Amino acid sequence: MIKCNTILPFQGGAALIRILLLVAAAFLVPSSGLLGQEEAAAEAVEEAAAAFESYEAFAETGGFAYFTVSNLWLLIAAGLVFIMHLGFSCVETGLTQSKNTVNILFKNMFIICMGVLTYAIYGFNAMYPGDFNGFFAVGTPIANGFEGADAVANLTSEYADYTYWTDFIFQAMFAATAATIVSGAVAERIKLTSFMVGATLLVMFIYPITGSWQWGGGWLSAGGFYDFAGSSLVHAFGGFAALAAVVVLGPRRGKYVDGKVKPILGHSMPLVAIGVFLLFLGWFGFNGGSVLSADPALVSLVFVTTALAGCAGGLGAAFTSWIFLKKPDLSMGLNGILAGLVGITAGADVIPPFQAILVGLIAGIIVVFSVLFFDKLKIDDPVGAISVHGVCGIWGTVAVGIFGGGNLVWQIIGTLSISAFAFISGLIIFGVIKVTMGIRVSEEEEVGGLDVGEHGQEAYPDFANAVR
Repeated sequence: MIKCNTILPFQGGAALIRILLLVAAAFLVPSSGLLGQEEAAAEAVEEAAAAFESYEAFAETGGFAYFTVSNLWLLIAAGLVFIMHLGFSCVETGLTQSKNTVNILFKNMFIICMGVLTYAIYGFNAMYPGDFNGFFAVGTPIANGFEGADAVANLTSEYADYTYWTDFIFQAMFAATAATIVSGAVAERIKLTSFMVGATLLVMFIYPITGSWQWGGGWLSAGGFYDFAGSSLVHAFGGFAALAAVVVLGPRRGKYVDGKVKPILGHSMPLVAIGVFLLFLGWFGFNGGSVLSADPALVSLVFVTTALAGCAGGLGAAFTSWIFLKKPDLSMGLNGILAGLVGITAGADVIPPFQAILVGLIAGIIVVFSVLFFDKLKIDDPVGAISVHGVCGIWGTVAVGIFGGGNLVWQIIGTLSISAFAFISGLIIFGVIKVTMGIRVSEEEEVGGLDVGEHGQEAYPDFANAVR
């Protein structure tokens, strides 16, 4: 990929035709089922790996076409996951008051920038440490380039069905998502600097620990736990870190009065809808990319189970809210879509389509009662992130043991361990921040809005002037 111009010089149209034929061949080989395709792909990779001594030699092998397509798909998937951060921005903004819009957008801008950089500096090599004690690893910066034998080891099929660089950027998109989940739950009353410090510590040091337990070959992986794309490792982690932050932070002023819940309405349901559909789109990369290859049978199955679960979650939440709240609640329906997507993420590759509908439907029902439950406990979560990501993340992980052939005991052990570690870590981090830096804005800033108080600018100045 990096040396494309020197490896594959275009001389007329012949080289282009040859490349297209190789790519087509990778997809047009008669299928003998998923297992047969996986075995054929593995044989091709082994054959290619044994036949080259340099990246240039690898480019001339039969396995290069499959490698190229798989690598390209993962890069596209990474781009789709990146788009999810725009979706989170829209959802959080729409479900909160207009006077806090700039603050929420700033936090989401910070999260993606901070998340990618800290993952490069420390997180990636802490999360994928190779041989280690199975519990904790110390991170190091990513490589700064490859030459000779290192290029073969990291930029060819000797590494995987994709390059080292692709591996890093795909996983970096996931890392930032955990902090984004926290952002929505603590909206409208947390100090900007306090959030920035807390989010950085979570993404840089805590997220890679639990990630290494499974995806880095740690103790959960050894025990038989399964989490395909992160119902627990990403979503429950973020949800329960958010719960800890909210417990330390406390509810927004005026949310709970005389033992009753007083709704604080968001300012733009169209923004919420835009955000949810952007997230739905991004989820095809989130789950589809987690196949870690362009295997046609498996990627297409994951797309189908992801779509079915998300749609079932939306209807499950919409009709549940209609029955129990007496009106069809749009915000519940939209959060139900996200709940269904979170639910299927752990088993999108092993849960059959009709069972995926059931997983999503149950997640959509759960999220409604979970939101109401946390409100009764006076746990103020403006966007429902704790319920969508935390509670439904646990459900989705357990569902692999029910519908996907996973070990139910290890699914429960794994998801509870990850959730508990995230919650305890969050309590410590935000508790220390509260004592040392302070964690809440002043009452005056909260009433006036964080846009003016924290940033000195407004998202909708014309509207604000008209109101005045």
